[in-house]
Formats: sequence, C-alpha cells, structure tokens
Amino acid sequence: MESTGIKTKQKADRQAASEHPSGDKRFKVLDITMKRAQYRQDALIEVLHKAQESFGFLEEDVLLYVARKLKLPLSRVFGVATFYHLFSLKPSGAHSCVVCLGTACYVKGSGAVLSALENHTGIHQGETTADGQMSLMTARCLGACGIAPAVVFDGTVAGKQTAEEAIDKIKQWGIGNQA
Repeated sequence: MESTGIKTKQKADRQAASEHPSGDKRFKVLDITMKRAQYRQDALIEVLHKAQESFGFLEEDVLLYVARKLKLPLSRVFGVATFYHLFSLKPSGAHSCVVCLGTACYVKGSGAVLSALENHTGIHQGETTADGQMSLMTARCLGACGIAPAVVFDGTVAGKQTAEEAIDKIKQWGIGNQA
C-alpha cells in the first residue's frame, strides 16, 4: 500500500518537473514532439517547426526550453533558428508579403518592388507594421524564376509583379497609406 503511494508521488514529481513553470499548455505539445523523437538532438529542426506552429514565432523562452530539453547549447539552437528563413524570432503580422530577391527576380525588378513596399508601409524587410497587420520579408529564391519578379502574398505566389501591383495588393488588405 505504501509502495503505491510512493510511486504515485514520484510520478507526480516527474510530471511537475517536465511541465513549464508558466503552465502554458503549448510547452506540453513541444514535450510530446520531443518525446516522440526520443529527445534526439538531430530532431532539432522538427522540434523548432512544432514550436513555431504552436507559438507563432520562436521567442527566447521557447528556444531556451528546447535547448535544455534536447541537451543542446543555446547557441546551437539559436544558430539553427536564425539560419533557416522559415523560422521567425518575432511575431508575424496578420498578412505576409515575401519578395523574392533571387537573381532572375532581382534583374527583373524585385529590388524596386521591395523598395516601393518599404516606402508604402514604412517598414523594412524583416519587420512587421506597428499595428501587426503585415510582415514584409524577402527570400533568396522562390524557384519561380520563369514568372520573375515574384512576390508571395499570404502564401500565394504572384508573378511578373510591378511595384504598383504589389502596392495595390497590400492596399486591399488595408495596409499603408490609401492615397
């Protein structure tokens, strides 16, 4: 009888130790993902994808949690999170606009499209508008060279974009000056 009580207490202690102090249930989702991967360090990218899916972006607290659980140096986790452009360390806007800066797109004018979008929105690449409505990002290459210059609006690729067309699209979202 006493043995059962001790085992129950030990199980509760282990469970409490594995939970995040904040009580945020999204950390439990990360724990399940890491457990499924048997806490292998080579599952880092998979775990970071799940973290971003759960939290919306990779805040410092989340990176630290993943580093501790996978027994990796924080510098390695941070390095992976900043190397891949699919990961974000800042919250994203309600809408996203990604301008391709690959060679074909750049030669065909994507630099001018990006500049016009920056001027219109008042933000630079990698930033989100103050109202949280739009994030402006760039990509090295979208693989859509045949329709250069390409811009991705909320996950939909638009080809042969001019600065005016890109601005018209974000005006539909209610972004920037409406003049």
